Amino acid sequence: MIEQIPSLIASQRNFFAQGTSRNIGFRKQQLRAFKKGLQKWEKALTDALWQDLHKSYEEAYMTEIGLVYGEIDSALKNLTRWARRRCQTSSVAVMPGRCYVVREPLGCSLIVSPWNYPVQLLLSPLVGAIAAGCTAILKPSPYVPTVSDTLQKMIEDTFPSEYITLVQGDRQVNAALLAQPYDLVFFTGSPALAKVVAAAQAPYLTPLILELGGKSPCIVDKEANIELAARRIVWGKSLNSGQTCIAPDYLFLHEDIKARFVAAFQKALNELYPQGTEQAKHYVHLVRNQAFERVESYLKDGKIVAGGRRDATTRWFEPTLLDEVNPDSAVMQEEIFGPVFPIMTFRERWEVLDFVNARPKPLAFYYFGKESDGWDMIAQTSSGGACINDVIMHIANPRLPFGGVGNSGMGNYHDERSFLAFSHERAVLSSPTWVDLPFRYMPYKLFKLIKKLL
Repeated sequence: MIEQIPSLIASQRNFFAQGTSRNIGFRKQQLRAFKKGLQKWEKALTDALWQDLHKSYEEAYMTEIGLVYGEIDSALKNLTRWARRRCQTSSVAVMPGRCYVVREPLGCSLIVSPWNYPVQLLLSPLVGAIAAGCTAILKPSPYVPTVSDTLQKMIEDTFPSEYITLVQGDRQVNAALLAQPYDLVFFTGSPALAKVVAAAQAPYLTPLILELGGKSPCIVDKEANIELAARRIVWGKSLNSGQTCIAPDYLFLHEDIKARFVAAFQKALNELYPQGTEQAKHYVHLVRNQAFERVESYLKDGKIVAGGRRDATTRWFEPTLLDEVNPDSAVMQEEIFGPVFPIMTFRERWEVLDFVNARPKPLAFYYFGKESDGWDMIAQTSSGGACINDVIMHIANPRLPFGGVGNSGMGNYHDERSFLAFSHERAVLSSPTWVDLPFRYMPYKLFKLIKKLL
């Protein structure tokens, strides 16, 4: 496959050069084919998600398949409006010329996705690529082989390879793909791998969309509704077994409510999973042995006060609260990407602000307490997204931008922003020929007048 990569890219560049994908009718036709193909392969994809991740059909649909359907439907409904030429007000300097913004496709794109949401994080960006008029090479994760095989069959069944194609393989294949020039690279994964992507594409000055992660803080203040906060936080940390880029990563509890919250957390976990999580249909397992071992290693960094049970043979790992952690320990330095939840405490909110602002900017920021205090905390911090009295749900509204800042990523997407991510906004001035005003020409005789007007 490595030997074929240059020819695959060349065929896509040739296809794009023909101008077929620029046609709005063609884009809509391909979006409809995309939806039809997803419907045809939906069961196979959800079965594959169960096999690779122990992800139930319900969770697979809500967090993967359903979101892609929503992106396709929105693109079909709004594409004509998104793609139309926009007239802009002309400044005095260019009058009587007319000014426009033309949204045009960037060209040949590469979309690289991770294993935690392997369907959504590959196919949602693809909606933007198709809507914008780009071609795309898709690279799924090798850590979910059943899902990746099924995605390849679906893509081959739905699109011609010179337009959309999927390439599988390990890091050698990644390196071979990244050695080639593209008009856009859309990468979802870790900050460490993002640096590899950025370095590989730097010689080509390729624009990048980097959707990364980080340690997203979850603050529970003394005025919070403790029971509701615990229930929503347990859900957010249990979703995909914590293998979510916007999962709450660590807890910052006001010291006055710490004991109440720990008890409420355990109660909420028991209510969500009355029979426990080990045999629960709706509880995802860790993706592979190395992930299990990494998450398990964090347990030495503190004292288990809730949960902690696990099984290496099935990679089941119970949601776990970890107290008495050191801020310099591994569990507080690395993105956990699993169901372990270290606890920090605070007395005054400035302690939280100092802690968060001294570290790389996270992908999400969560605050439970008075809404006015939540807005104050948001105003004094920076993150890709945020919730007040909730977790994760900001991703559920496609009209909100999704993306990171600083170490947690660059660029954003969803809905129209997905279209824009794969587009270039081109400035166009159309000047008339019936008049040719003299002020711009040397020797600038009207300079004083023009200076006042400008």
